Amino acid sequence: MDIDAIKRAIQDIRPMLMADGGDIEFVSCSADGKVTVRMTGACGSCPYSLMTIKQTVETYLKKQVPSVTEVIQA
Repeated sequence: MDIDAIKRAIQDIRPMLMADGGDIEFVSCSADGKVTVRMTGACGSCPYSLMTIKQTVETYLKKQVPSVTEVIQA
C-alpha cells in the first residue's frame, strides 16, 4: 500500500473541507486497502460526514490510489 500516495490524495481534498470549516486527518491503512481517516473541525460533528467520506473522499482516493478498497471513519 502506498501510504505517501494516500496522504497526498488526502492533502488534495483538505482545501475543500477547510473551506467549510472542517478538516481530515489520515489515521491508518490496512493491508487489505482500508484507509481510516478522522474528520475534524466542522466535519467532525457534521451529520453528513459519513456521506462526505464515502462520496467524496473514498471516490477520490480510489481513483488516485487503486489499491484503496474502502475509506472508514475513526
